Amino acid sequence: MPKSFHLIRPARDRRRGVALIFALLTLTVLLIAALALVRTIDTGSLILGNIGFKNDATFAADQATRRAIAWLNSNTAALSSDLATAGYYATNRQDDASGTTLLGPLDLTGRQLPGAANRQLVNWDNDGCASAGSFGSCTLASADAGTINGNAARYVIFRQCAKTGDYSTDSTIVCSKPVASSNAGSSKKGEINYTDAVRLDSGTAPYYRIVVRVKGARNTVSYTETLVHF
Repeated sequence: MPKSFHLIRPARDRRRGVALIFALLTLTVLLIAALALVRTIDTGSLILGNIGFKNDATFAADQATRRAIAWLNSNTAALSSDLATAGYYATNRQDDASGTTLLGPLDLTGRQLPGAANRQLVNWDNDGCASAGSFGSCTLASADAGTINGNAARYVIFRQCAKTGDYSTDSTIVCSKPVASSNAGSSKKGEINYTDAVRLDSGTAPYYRIVVRVKGARNTVSYTETLVHF
Protein backbone atom coordinates (compact mmCIF):
# COMPACT_ATOMS: atom_id res chain seq x y z
CA MET A 1 0.00 0.00 0.00
CA PRO A 2 1.59 3.22 -1.04
CA LYS A 3 2.35 5.85 1.50
CA SER A 4 1.36 9.46 1.01
CA PHE A 5 3.62 12.31 1.99
CA HIS A 6 2.48 15.82 2.80
CA LEU A 7 4.92 18.72 2.17
CA ILE A 8 4.57 21.21 4.91
CA ARG A 9 5.44 24.74 3.71
CA PRO A 10 6.25 27.41 6.26
CA ALA A 11 3.98 30.39 6.28
CA ARG A 12 5.32 33.36 4.37
CA ASP A 13 6.60 36.22 6.44
CA ARG A 14 4.62 39.20 5.33
CA ARG A 15 7.04 41.48 7.06
CA ARG A 16 9.53 40.91 4.26
CA GLY A 17 7.34 42.84 1.81
CA VAL A 18 6.90 45.75 4.22
CA ALA A 19 10.65 45.98 4.77
CA LEU A 20 11.20 46.11 1.01
CA ILE A 21 8.79 49.02 0.68
CA PHE A 22 10.56 50.96 3.44
CA ALA A 23 13.92 50.25 1.84
CA LEU A 24 12.69 51.58 -1.51
CA LEU A 25 11.26 54.69 0.14
CA THR A 26 14.54 55.30 1.95
CA LEU A 27 16.52 54.94 -1.27
CA THR A 28 14.15 57.36 -3.00
CA VAL A 29 14.56 59.96 -0.25
CA LEU A 30 18.35 59.57 -0.35
CA LEU A 31 18.34 59.94 -4.13
CA ILE A 32 16.26 63.12 -3.95
CA ALA A 33 18.56 64.53 -1.24
CA ALA A 34 21.63 63.72 -3.33
CA LEU A 35 20.14 65.40 -6.39
CA ALA A 36 19.22 68.48 -4.32
CA LEU A 37 22.78 68.65 -2.97
CA VAL A 38 24.26 68.41 -6.46
CA ARG A 39 21.85 71.06 -7.71
CA THR A 40 22.79 73.37 -4.83
CA ILE A 41 26.49 72.93 -5.48
CA ASP A 42 26.02 73.59 -9.20
CA THR A 43 23.95 76.71 -8.48
CA GLY A 44 26.53 77.97 -5.99
CA SER A 45 29.33 77.39 -8.47
CA LEU A 46 27.36 79.20 -11.16
CA ILE A 47 26.73 82.18 -8.87
CA LEU A 48 30.37 82.36 -7.85
CA GLY A 49 31.40 82.13 -11.48
CA ASN A 50 29.03 84.95 -12.46
CA ILE A 51 30.35 87.13 -9.63
CA GLY A 52 33.88 86.42 -10.79
CA PHE A 53 33.02 87.38 -14.38
CA LYS A 54 31.29 90.53 -13.12
CA ASN A 55 34.30 91.54 -11.04
CA ASP A 56 36.62 90.85 -13.97
CA ALA A 57 34.48 93.05 -16.23
CA THR A 58 34.47 95.82 -13.62
CA PHE A 59 38.26 95.69 -13.28
CA ALA A 60 38.52 95.91 -17.07
CA ALA A 61 36.28 99.00 -16.95
CA ASP A 62 38.90 100.73 -14.82
CA GLN A 63 41.49 100.23 -17.56
CA ALA A 64 39.02 101.46 -20.20
CA THR A 65 38.37 104.59 -18.11
CA ARG A 66 42.10 105.27 -18.02
CA ARG A 67 42.21 105.02 -21.80
CA ALA A 68 39.33 107.49 -22.08
CA ILE A 69 41.17 109.91 -19.77
CA ALA A 70 44.30 109.49 -21.87
CA TRP A 71 42.24 110.38 -24.96
CA LEU A 72 40.98 113.55 -23.23
CA ASN A 73 44.52 114.55 -22.32
CA SER A 74 45.65 114.03 -25.92
CA ASN A 75 42.81 116.06 -27.46
CA THR A 76 42.43 119.08 -25.18
CA ALA A 77 42.40 121.48 -28.15
CA ALA A 78 39.40 119.75 -29.75
CA LEU A 79 37.08 119.35 -26.76
CA SER A 80 34.83 122.32 -27.58
CA SER A 81 32.97 120.39 -30.31
CA ASP A 82 31.39 116.97 -30.61
CA LEU A 83 33.62 114.18 -31.93
CA ALA A 84 31.10 111.40 -32.36
CA THR A 85 33.57 109.10 -34.10
CA ALA A 86 35.63 109.18 -30.91
CA GLY A 87 32.63 108.77 -28.62
CA TYR A 88 32.99 112.34 -27.33
CA TYR A 89 30.23 114.94 -26.88
CA ALA A 90 30.93 118.51 -25.79
CA THR A 91 27.60 118.80 -23.98
CA ASN A 92 25.74 116.84 -21.34
CA ARG A 93 23.17 115.94 -24.05
CA GLN A 94 20.39 117.15 -21.80
CA ASP A 95 19.93 120.90 -22.10
CA ASP A 96 20.16 123.66 -24.65
CA ALA A 97 21.69 127.06 -23.91
CA SER A 98 18.66 128.16 -21.88
CA GLY A 99 18.67 125.04 -19.74
CA THR A 100 15.54 123.58 -21.34
CA THR A 101 15.58 119.85 -21.98
CA LEU A 102 15.16 119.26 -25.69
CA LEU A 103 17.00 116.11 -26.62
CA GLY A 104 15.26 113.70 -24.28
CA PRO A 105 16.65 111.76 -21.33
CA LEU A 106 19.81 109.70 -21.63
CA ASP A 107 19.32 105.95 -21.31
CA LEU A 108 22.91 104.75 -21.21
CA THR A 109 22.14 101.07 -20.67
CA GLY A 110 19.06 100.92 -22.89
CA ARG A 111 17.03 99.51 -20.00
CA GLN A 112 16.68 102.43 -17.62
CA LEU A 113 13.77 104.17 -19.34
CA PRO A 114 12.14 101.55 -21.61
CA GLY A 115 8.89 103.50 -21.89
CA ALA A 116 10.40 106.86 -22.90
CA ALA A 117 9.84 107.31 -26.63
CA ASN A 118 12.24 110.27 -26.86
CA ARG A 119 15.13 108.74 -24.92
CA GLN A 120 18.69 108.92 -26.27
CA LEU A 121 20.47 105.58 -26.65
CA VAL A 122 24.13 104.69 -27.02
CA ASN A 123 24.97 102.44 -29.94
CA TRP A 124 27.25 100.16 -27.91
CA ASP A 125 27.26 97.21 -30.32
CA ASN A 126 27.06 99.11 -33.63
CA ASP A 127 23.76 97.35 -34.33
CA GLY A 128 21.37 100.28 -34.15
CA CYS A 129 20.62 99.67 -30.44
CA ALA A 130 18.74 96.48 -31.32
CA SER A 131 18.71 95.23 -27.73
CA ALA A 132 17.02 98.39 -26.43
CA GLY A 133 13.69 97.85 -28.17
CA SER A 134 11.69 100.11 -30.43
CA PHE A 135 11.55 103.24 -28.26
CA GLY A 136 14.16 105.98 -28.43
CA SER A 137 16.72 107.24 -30.90
CA CYS A 138 20.07 105.51 -31.36
CA THR A 139 21.99 108.74 -31.88
CA LEU A 140 25.07 108.40 -29.66
CA ALA A 141 28.19 106.62 -30.84
CA SER A 142 30.68 104.90 -28.56
CA ALA A 143 34.45 104.52 -28.88
CA ASP A 144 36.31 101.24 -28.84
CA ALA A 145 38.59 100.91 -25.81
CA GLY A 146 39.98 97.60 -27.05
CA THR A 147 39.95 94.13 -25.54
CA ILE A 148 41.08 94.03 -21.92
CA ASN A 149 41.78 90.59 -20.45
CA GLY A 150 39.31 89.05 -22.87
CA ASN A 151 36.63 91.70 -22.21
CA ALA A 152 35.36 94.01 -24.95
CA ALA A 153 35.30 97.58 -23.63
CA ARG A 154 33.74 100.73 -25.09
CA TYR A 155 33.19 104.20 -23.70
CA VAL A 156 31.36 107.46 -24.30
CA ILE A 157 32.37 110.86 -22.87
CA PHE A 158 30.15 113.86 -22.11
CA ARG A 159 31.47 117.29 -21.23
CA GLN A 160 29.12 118.62 -18.56
CA CYS A 161 28.20 121.83 -20.36
CA ALA A 162 24.87 123.06 -21.66
CA LYS A 163 26.14 123.66 -25.19
CA THR A 164 29.19 123.27 -27.39
CA GLY A 165 31.87 125.95 -27.71
CA ASP A 166 34.79 127.36 -25.77
CA TYR A 167 33.58 127.96 -22.22
CA SER A 168 36.67 130.07 -21.45
CA THR A 169 35.66 132.74 -23.99
CA ASP A 170 31.88 132.31 -24.18
CA SER A 171 30.23 133.34 -20.92
CA THR A 172 26.86 131.93 -22.04
CA ILE A 173 28.16 128.36 -21.81
CA VAL A 174 27.12 127.00 -18.46
CA CYS A 175 29.16 124.03 -17.22
CA SER A 176 29.25 121.90 -14.12
CA LYS A 177 32.58 122.64 -12.44
CA PRO A 178 34.38 121.43 -9.33
CA VAL A 179 35.30 123.62 -6.40
CA ALA A 180 38.92 124.35 -5.58
CA SER A 181 40.66 125.47 -2.42
CA SER A 182 41.43 129.20 -2.35
CA ASN A 183 43.87 128.89 0.52
CA ALA A 184 46.60 126.46 -0.47
CA GLY A 185 48.75 127.54 2.45
CA SER A 186 46.28 126.59 5.14
CA SER A 187 47.91 125.48 8.34
CA LYS A 188 45.21 122.80 8.64
CA LYS A 189 46.53 121.00 5.57
CA GLY A 190 43.33 121.12 3.56
CA GLU A 191 40.89 120.59 6.40
CA ILE A 192 37.47 122.12 5.80
CA ASN A 193 35.55 123.00 8.95
CA TYR A 194 32.14 124.64 9.26
CA THR A 195 33.53 126.95 11.95
CA ASP A 196 36.08 128.40 9.51
CA ALA A 197 35.52 131.06 6.90
CA VAL A 198 34.60 129.96 3.38
CA ARG A 199 37.80 128.85 1.65
CA LEU A 200 36.36 127.52 -1.63
CA ASP A 201 35.84 129.15 -5.00
CA SER A 202 34.59 127.89 -8.34
CA GLY A 203 37.00 125.89 -10.45
CA THR A 204 37.57 126.82 -14.07
CA ALA A 205 37.52 123.44 -15.87
CA PRO A 206 34.26 121.52 -16.34
CA TYR A 207 33.59 117.95 -15.40
CA TYR A 208 33.78 115.20 -17.99
CA ARG A 209 31.48 112.22 -17.57
CA ILE A 210 32.96 108.92 -18.75
CA VAL A 211 30.61 105.96 -19.12
CA VAL A 212 32.23 102.60 -19.85
CA ARG A 213 30.51 99.40 -20.90
CA VAL A 214 32.41 96.13 -20.70
CA LYS A 215 31.11 92.89 -22.16
CA GLY A 216 32.79 89.72 -20.94
CA ALA A 217 32.32 85.96 -20.67
CA ARG A 218 28.80 84.47 -20.68
CA ASN A 219 27.49 87.83 -21.94
CA THR A 220 28.41 89.47 -18.63
CA VAL A 221 27.92 93.23 -18.96
CA SER A 222 29.25 95.90 -16.61
CA TYR A 223 28.61 99.65 -16.70
CA THR A 224 30.74 102.15 -14.79
CA GLU A 225 30.59 105.92 -14.61
CA THR A 226 33.42 108.30 -13.70
CA LEU A 227 33.57 112.10 -13.35
CA VAL A 228 36.93 113.73 -14.04
CA HIS A 229 38.25 117.25 -14.51
CA PHE A 230 41.56 118.82 -15.43
